[in-house]
Amino acid sequence: MDRWVRPIGRGWVVRGEVPGPDVDEFAEPEAVTAELATAEGDTLLAAQHPARTPGALAGGLALAAALPQARATLDRLRTRYYRPESEFVAAYRVGETSGVLAMVDVRELTSGGAHVRHTEEVYPEVVAERAAVLAGLGCATSAALLVPAGDGTDLTAAVKEAAAGAPDVSTVDRSGQDHELWIVRPGPMQDRLLQAASASDLLVADGNHRVAAAAGSGWLLALITSGPQLEIRAIHRVLTGTGYPAARLRAAWQAAGLDVTTVEDRTPPSCPGRAVVLAGHDVLQVRLPSADPLVIDHEVVENVLLGEALGLDPDGPFVRPLLPGSALPPDVDAVVQLAPVPFETVLAVHAAGRRMPRKATYFMPKPRGGLVLAQVAQTPEVSRIQSR
Repeated sequence: MDRWVRPIGRGWVVRGEVPGPDVDEFAEPEAVTAELATAEGDTLLAAQHPARTPGALAGGLALAAALPQARATLDRLRTRYYRPESEFVAAYRVGETSGVLAMVDVRELTSGGAHVRHTEEVYPEVVAERAAVLAGLGCATSAALLVPAGDGTDLTAAVKEAAAGAPDVSTVDRSGQDHELWIVRPGPMQDRLLQAASASDLLVADGNHRVAAAAGSGWLLALITSGPQLEIRAIHRVLTGTGYPAARLRAAWQAAGLDVTTVEDRTPPSCPGRAVVLAGHDVLQVRLPSADPLVIDHEVVENVLLGEALGLDPDGPFVRPLLPGSALPPDVDAVVQLAPVPFETVLAVHAAGRRMPRKATYFMPKPRGGLVLAQVAQTPEVSRIQSR
């Protein structure tokens, strides 16, 4: 059977620790640039963001011009820190969550016949950059997180059986989270894992941009998991550089017919239906209207609170997503805190053939980038980019 979840044909498994920070540890390009400015020696982050290295910035190099150095960096990293492996998958465990690391077919992503479905809209410029780096390197350096749209009990059971004995890789990320993986080579166990991972369509829990970027090469490196204990955290919205004080925000939202009150509690909401806005020393609570259960709070905030009431483009320079654990950017006027999107809502939006706004869900825990590297198919587009 021609499965759409396959082994990693040619890959590399880290021998010890991931060489330096990787792209999945940073939410904003500015944070990547700052980290690279102080990094010593070769790092995976430099290969993943070649145009943001100090050398590229000093030389004024665009992404295409910086890619040859990125490929050389990645070659040195693979030689020093990785061992080659072929035709394998990996049973993966992070905390209490387990899954299988494999390659997933995304060639039909835009045709409507794909087994992998986006859950959120994407930023075209981010997709273009990720696609160029993926094509230029010819190697996937981090995995997307996919969850079955159906029952994943068999997958969890198969991974548990495969994760027996001492792991081939055991490491701890910057947050103190343990990551372990077991290499599974061709045989009955690998077949069982692939069959379980292919049992239902998959939703993108984390890595919508990575999935879109991989459509050009056709294959995606992904961790497929049904949990247990997957958690969805909220992604808030930050207003920067607008100069809007709390009084102006309140007046504009009330003029738009919204129910706005001043409260003392600065805690983010735990249930959908309201936003808690931090504007300096003031705290505003806004009840979010929505007659459609498939319209999530993030969409109401972007379209009504920001777009209609304030005249702000949600994709413009004055609005930024705030991921959990991220530092506030400078010139903060207000933080619009939102409740996490329930997983049941994610499934319902998917079942209705719709997508959520960009940066709406933050699934935890995530696979750690750089534990496994996977060669991607060499398409004509890859060859053109690599020859520049």
